[in-house]
Amino acid sequence: MDPVRNPFAPGAGSQPPELAGRDKIISEAEIALQRVLMGRHDKSQILLGLRGTGKTVLLNKIEQLAESHGHLISFIEAPEDKSLAELIYPKVHQVLRKLSMWDSSKTAAYNAMRALRAFASVFKISVGEASLSVDPEIGVADSGILEYDLCELFIRVGEAAQSTGKAWTLLIDEVQYLSEEELSALIVAIHRGNQKNLPVMFFGAGLPQAAALSGDAKSYAERLFNFPPVGALDDQAATAAIRHPIEDEGELISNKALQIIIAQTQGYPYFLQEWGYQAWNIAEAATISASNVELASSAALRRLDEGFFRVRFDRLTPKEREYVVAMAGLGEGPYRSSDVADVLGESLRSLGPRRAKIIRKGMIYSPAYGDIAFTVPMFDEYIMRISKMPRA
Repeated sequence: MDPVRNPFAPGAGSQPPELAGRDKIISEAEIALQRVLMGRHDKSQILLGLRGTGKTVLLNKIEQLAESHGHLISFIEAPEDKSLAELIYPKVHQVLRKLSMWDSSKTAAYNAMRALRAFASVFKISVGEASLSVDPEIGVADSGILEYDLCELFIRVGEAAQSTGKAWTLLIDEVQYLSEEELSALIVAIHRGNQKNLPVMFFGAGLPQAAALSGDAKSYAERLFNFPPVGALDDQAATAAIRHPIEDEGELISNKALQIIIAQTQGYPYFLQEWGYQAWNIAEAATISASNVELASSAALRRLDEGFFRVRFDRLTPKEREYVVAMAGLGEGPYRSSDVADVLGESLRSLGPRRAKIIRKGMIYSPAYGDIAFTVPMFDEYIMRISKMPRA
């Protein structure tokens, strides 16, 4: 088949041709976005899921919906090496510049600019070209305590948006990389905005541990947010994700070929895109066959091993690699931390810091007390392929 017309798009956050199986999440987000414009409260959301489940794709979709309903948008990806204050400053500045263009919000936007200037000064943010030609407002967002100052800043932004009938939606990807202090401050700011009925919405996406981190930061987080799980697609949705894009291009795929793809990918959206992409390129006839998919499986696994999996494995130190190899050797997860310690011949206590560092890197998480699991689907199989170790 013509590779130029290949409808599949395996990539980090790339929009798939068919966003299957996520209707409920999208519908609830759109309802919330519309309610806040009407002055009615609705919960913000933090999407939870493993790598490759399409969390970023959904966050991008929610961003598009928010924009279509007239929200002002700020999208942030939380890296491991920058503070929330640094990340949020230029985004808030951009929103306030837009709000200052409406006569009805000039005063409120100006007041918010002054709060932002104070915020930037106290947290020593290098503003670069995004400098503010206003004086800071003394006593507002300038305590140096992030929980207080972010809250005051969000209130000012919310008031500016409200004065012109707009809403502000903040979206943060990779929420798990926020520190406990930052996550706590963010939760308090959203909570206070809700209490004052301001048109401020938050949508986040993160690994499964983000829910527990939110609860640890503030106990009321579970009442403040919805935490929709974003997992593997069921067979019906996975079939639609492959079949519909192919048929939209005027081509076909056999039922047997579909069954093989779903079995090989376990329904994970990123893997579905990779298998669909390879099967399309390999097929020479107008119908993708089972034999095409068998060949595509080898090509897809090779690409995943060289990119998706290897990039993550290479981030680990030798000792951290030793830990995850021990995990994978135990079979299918989740795994007991004590079992990993037994394999390595070390105590649970001595392995605690190593385990914490691997969690911090987003490679593993704790689905339950004493348990650990990989954040990347099928990562255990990759480790076994490269280490050539027998499994338990």
